[in-house]
Amino acid sequence: MKKNLFLKIFFSYLVIISISFFVLDLLIKDEIKKALTSRIEAELRAYVELIDLRPAEEVSAQFKKISLVSNSRVTLLDNSGKVIADSEKDSKDLDNHLHRPEIQESRIKGYGKSVRFSNTLNVDMLYVAAPIKKNNQITGYIRLARPLHDVNSFIEKVYQSIFVTIIILAIISLVTALFISYRLAAPIRLMEKITRKLRQGLPTSSIVLRTSDETKRLAENINYLVDELKNQIKLANEEKSKLMTAITSINEGVLILNEEEKIEFISPTMANILSREYDNVYGKTLLEALRNLELQDLYNKFKQDEKTATGEITLGTTDTIIMKVSISSFHGSDETDKAMIVFHDITRLKKLEMIRTDFIANVTHEIRTPLTAIIGYLETIKSGNVKKSEDMDKFVGIMLNQAERLNRLVEDLMTISKIELGETNFKHEDIDLAEVIGGVIPLFETKATEKNIKIINELPQNTITISGDKDRLVQIFVNLLDNAVKFNQDDGKVTINATEEKEGVIINIIDAGAGIPKEEIQRLGERFYRVDKTRSRDLGGTGLGLSIVKHLMIAHGGRMEIKSEISKGTVVSLFFPCKNMQ
Repeated sequence: MKKNLFLKIFFSYLVIISISFFVLDLLIKDEIKKALTSRIEAELRAYVELIDLRPAEEVSAQFKKISLVSNSRVTLLDNSGKVIADSEKDSKDLDNHLHRPEIQESRIKGYGKSVRFSNTLNVDMLYVAAPIKKNNQITGYIRLARPLHDVNSFIEKVYQSIFVTIIILAIISLVTALFISYRLAAPIRLMEKITRKLRQGLPTSSIVLRTSDETKRLAENINYLVDELKNQIKLANEEKSKLMTAITSINEGVLILNEEEKIEFISPTMANILSREYDNVYGKTLLEALRNLELQDLYNKFKQDEKTATGEITLGTTDTIIMKVSISSFHGSDETDKAMIVFHDITRLKKLEMIRTDFIANVTHEIRTPLTAIIGYLETIKSGNVKKSEDMDKFVGIMLNQAERLNRLVEDLMTISKIELGETNFKHEDIDLAEVIGGVIPLFETKATEKNIKIINELPQNTITISGDKDRLVQIFVNLLDNAVKFNQDDGKVTINATEEKEGVIINIIDAGAGIPKEEIQRLGERFYRVDKTRSRDLGGTGLGLSIVKHLMIAHGGRMEIKSEISKGTVVSLFFPCKNMQ
């Protein structure tokens, strides 16, 4: 800014000086030349008038003296224009001068003058002429000529003086301009520095000037605007902070599309959701970023109807997520129309809804089956069609089995419900897992012997200590060993071993059954879910055993994992954070 301002002032003065010099040359030079020429003309005319008072013979006799006194070239002509005498040239070498302008003018007017370039002397000359009369008749002409090199020399000297004066004035003017421009630029530089810092978002102070002119009022106006801008920025930052805090704290994901329908903002929650399967989405359209036709159709509907649009979409290909989407419009800070898309993850709600539906259907079915059998046999007995005691015993036995099955179902449901509601009291104490499992194995030896299944206990003899409820741990291993024996093949085996980890121990229960399809494994542990529903029900299962195991493991700070291969068997792994393993 300083350099630009200095150059502007410098060139302004340079232009002014150049124009002044041009005007001086255009006007003063001619005026000086006219004045000097007029003075010389007046002097020569005076001499001519004096000479004119004398007869031509006297003029000729005094020729040299007249030239010396008048300081001019003197030429004497007869009335025909022939040169009779000349003070500087031989008259024989000179042409006839009758038609010279000054001679013609003097013949007509009685006095003549002319300024022209002399080829003889090679210089501008001023010629003054007057007729010589006798008895009112022109007998000849006297002409005085003086070179104007004195005039040009004088003008050169005047110009030198003027030029020196202009140079001195220019230097003084430029120094003055530089000083004034610096003084003028100082507050401007200060204001520019303050506004530049403000533009960059750096801390700024108020502008303080000691002047009393417009710059001070301008500085005061800038200070006012800066204070107002700071307040507005502070308020905007506070509102932005509140908004960002709200957006980052809520579970909903948020996307904002600009007027070009490209993503310009994504909330942390949404970024975390999309990071699983999607690359960077900034600057992309919805279709480019998420590759979801359902969402694009919903957005097109929003653009067409120009009102808030809501719907449900599914994102992802491997881990699918069900999202409830709401699209609405708002005006940005630059008064452009933008779109806000709010995503609410309802995957868990959908799954819970599906589990609830399945649960109701399964409970209804599981309860209805034994009740139907019991009611049917009771109606048969009531009708009096049962005559034989052995048939009566058979019917009663069947009804008793169905009633026991119904009782087990109710007990299992109550167990899961109490665990989920936190109503189950766990008596935590130091438990030796090997001892607990060793006490459970004999309960299944009879059933295992019937199918010729070997139960192999490979647990180490040293102590595996955890903190837990012994009765609940027994319930866990009873359910798992019951399944391992129940769904095992004849002549198979059940192996129990342990794997040590850094923070705990894993108990593996391995059977040699038919195995479980891979797509079914993730649903194991859901209430009433059975891989082979008919066979499981025939074997007396309620479909709640693995669900009870999963909840009891969570209550002990552990987890259950299941791996299986078709025709090779199943491995159920239980992770316990152990207290001591020696």
